[in-house]
Order: sequence, then structure tokens, then C-alpha cells
Amino acid sequence: MPRLPEYLKRPIIDTEKTKTVRRILKSKCLNTVCEGARCPNKSECYAANTATFLIMGNVCTRNCRYCNISPARPEPLDKDEPKHVAEAVKELGLKFAVITSVTRDDLPDGGAGHFKNCIEEIRKISDAKIEILTPDFKGDKKALDIIIEAHPDVFNHNIETVHSIFKTARPQGNYDTSLEVLKYIKDNSDIITKSGFMVGLGETPEEIETILCDLNKAGVDIVTIGQYIQPSKQHLEVAKYYTPEEFDELKKLAHKIGIKSYQIGPLVRSSYHASFSFEDVR
Repeated sequence: MPRLPEYLKRPIIDTEKTKTVRRILKSKCLNTVCEGARCPNKSECYAANTATFLIMGNVCTRNCRYCNISPARPEPLDKDEPKHVAEAVKELGLKFAVITSVTRDDLPDGGAGHFKNCIEEIRKISDAKIEILTPDFKGDKKALDIIIEAHPDVFNHNIETVHSIFKTARPQGNYDTSLEVLKYIKDNSDIITKSGFMVGLGETPEEIETILCDLNKAGVDIVTIGQYIQPSKQHLEVAKYYTPEEFDELKKLAHKIGIKSYQIGPLVRSSYHASFSFEDVR
């Protein structure tokens, strides 16, 4: 694989704080997307005493070609997981908690009820604001209604890439379905909505403008854009590394299109500085 530009490299940080975060997660038998997706910001977030919880297992029913989480037959849901997530939120002293999941197409509701249980358990013992990053639930409105009833502070569903690349990167997903999910939440609740996508997969400038316009039309409040980094030789190759200056131009484009809040940069990921974006639009 090509060598990463220097601005995409992050040092490994190992302090008492990072060890504390790992200890709490391990004691609760919890997964994080920080580990599962090999997030480059993991050390920074752990050092800040935070992490993004990955619920419903550590294997996925889909096989997206950019993602480091392995596809496999998942185990049954852990009924104690929502309580353990809530306990970890409290022990870490989080003011803003982010919960994501693997895709669980094997479940009738796609796991929407499990998200709801996590939100409810957190609110029993913590005042933390809650952002959830969900799969598309196959566009099932009954599943989305469960999410609306749980009323997270932020609903995030990543569209991930432009229309022309979507089926290559996410063969079991659908570009229009992802937009419809975001619009349904916006049209039927007052929940802040959020989405994100990667650059570097071969998209054109015109396609980037189109996806931003599509997200804006769907009422998305917060958008994240970051550089795609190839997890292994088995994943999609990087077509281009965008420079920091090019990311600055994307910020100008997002502003011009009317996106309310955005986190855009080489190492930006879905939950990176999530609380800052929430404060921007609340």
C-alpha cells in the first residue's frame, strides 16, 4: 500500500488516562469503533477520556469494502450491553456520548430497539447528551420510529461516498435509501441530524458538490468529511490523498451550500469532536 503523507500520521499516546479508558471498556466487555475500525484518532480520544461505543457485537452482516470490521454471522444480542454502556458513560464522566453499531440485518428491527435500550439506560444514570450513528435499517420506517421515540440528541447515519462509487464501496446499501433515512428523521422529529462521507475513492469535485447538496436537501444539520485510508490490501485502494489545502476548499464549499455545521479535514471521522458540532447547532 502507498505510504501515508505525514499529515495523516498520528503518534501513539499511552498515558494513565488512555489506560483507564481501556480498563473501563474491558471491565464492561464493551467494543469501540475506535479499535474495530482502526480510527487514527483513537489515542487522542482516549487521552481525552472518551471513546465511541460499538454495540451489537464486533462483526457485521454486511461487507463494505472500505471498512475494517469483519463480516461474519453475529452472536445473539447481549441483553446486559445497554446497562454496561450506561455504566461506562458514567464512570468515564462523559458529557457527550457517541454510540454506533455494526449492521445487524439479521434482526427484525435492525437493532433499533437495542439502540433505544442503550439511550434509556444512559438517561437513568447520566445527564450526558447522546449521539447515535446507525446503519440504514434497510429504510424501515418502523425501526426509524423506534429511534424517534428514543429521541437521541443527535441522529447520525453516514452516506459514506458519492453516488457513482456507492455500490462498489457499499454493495449491500443504497444511496437513495440513506438519504431517505436522514430525511425521515428530520421530517418526523426535532432531532439534530448528521451524516458524513469519505474522499479519496475516486470521486470528482462535481460529485462532492452534488452529495453535499443532497445532504442539505435532506435537512442534514452536521456533515463530516475525512480522508479515506485503506485498512489493508484487501480493501478498496486510495485513489487520491487530499491535501490540507484541498480540505480547506471543501469547508468553503460546505459553507456556500448552506451546511449548518461541519467537521472537515484529513483525519476527521464521524464522531471526531462530535460535541463541538452539537453545540454549533443546538
